[in-house]
Parts: sequence; structure tokens; C-alpha cells
Amino acid sequence: MSQSSGVPDQNIYIVDDDEALRDSLVWLLESSGYRAVAFESAEQFLAAYQPAMTGCLVLDVRMPGMSGFELFDELRRQSSTLPVIFITGHGDVPMAVSAVKKGAVDFIEKPFGDRDMLGLIEGCLAAEQESRGKRRLEAETTRRLGSLTQREREVLDLIIAGKLNKQIADVLGISIKTVEVHRARVMEKMGAHSLAKLVRHVICAEPDTAR
Repeated sequence: MSQSSGVPDQNIYIVDDDEALRDSLVWLLESSGYRAVAFESAEQFLAAYQPAMTGCLVLDVRMPGMSGFELFDELRRQSSTLPVIFITGHGDVPMAVSAVKKGAVDFIEKPFGDRDMLGLIEGCLAAEQESRGKRRLEAETTRRLGSLTQREREVLDLIIAGKLNKQIADVLGISIKTVEVHRARVMEKMGAHSLAKLVRHVICAEPDTAR
């Protein structure tokens, strides 16, 4: 895969019952440096679906059996993070707009141009990569938070609340020196080299902490 086409583990999953359209999309994507995997039905994709899949899903609205919208709803029920781009006919636009409001990335009307499709996919993959990085950071921050002792967590909560060392010492009934020791351990365990970074990470992982 070319460096401009996302990251090595990103795939574009195409789900469409139209064999000619599937083949043309696979050719377009692979000739543009992407990895494409095609499925002829929503059921076939669902059978192969894994939560760890990364990249994006290009999904036709109207198919025999399970429709594209039904697959989209099922993936949402399974907490899928795979971004979805719908391929839609003119009559399906209102439903596609509704799907976008429910979390789909975008939709594209048939017939569509190659450049339009590639532009949508490029943006979709970039957003998915960024979102995945954010989820990894949140998971790592949550793991680090779990390594704190009860006292260290109390000190952290007061730091996030904007309290100075003297104020923290007064609230917890400990010496300023002890606060400084706990604070240093918190910074080390959280992997934060600055107070600003510490605050950003914790608020990102636990938004309620900022309140």
C-alpha cells in the first residue's frame, strides 16, 4: 500500500450485490494503492465481521436479504467503530441522510465519479486512523489511572480541579512535602511530563473529572 493511502492495516470493505460494481470498485481502489475486500451480501460481511477490523465500509443501500441500513444498524448494536459510506440511488437519499445523522460518515449517489469516491474514502480513512489513536490513548490512560493508589487518585482529582499543593495538603490533611511526593508519583505513573498533558489525558479519558 502506498504511504498516502492510510495505514498498512486499513482495508476498504465493499458490500454490494452488483458484481460489476464490486469489481470496478476493487479495481479502482487497488489501482490507487488501497486494499479492498468485497462481499456480495450484508449477511456475508456480517459473518466475516470482527470488531478489530479497521479501515472503512462502503455499503450499498438496497440488496436482497439484509439491506445496507439493516447491516448498519446491526453493526451499531455491536458497537462497531468501522466508518460507513453508503452507496445510494436517488430515491434512497432521505434514508441515507437519516443514517448520517445516526453515525454514518457520508453517502454517495449512483452514478458516482472515481475521484468523488476516492475523496470520500481518503477522508474516511484519515478520520478512522485519528479516532483509533484517540481510543488507544484513552485505553492507556484508563490503565494508568488504575495503577494509582487511592491517595494518589485523591491528589490527582484535586490537581485536575485546579488546586495548588498547599490547598491539596489542607483538603487531605497531609503535609505539602507529602503532596509533592504523591504528585511526582502521579506524574510518573501517568507518563505525563507536564501538568497540561496530565490534565488533557485525564479529561479525555474521564470527561466527568473536569466537572
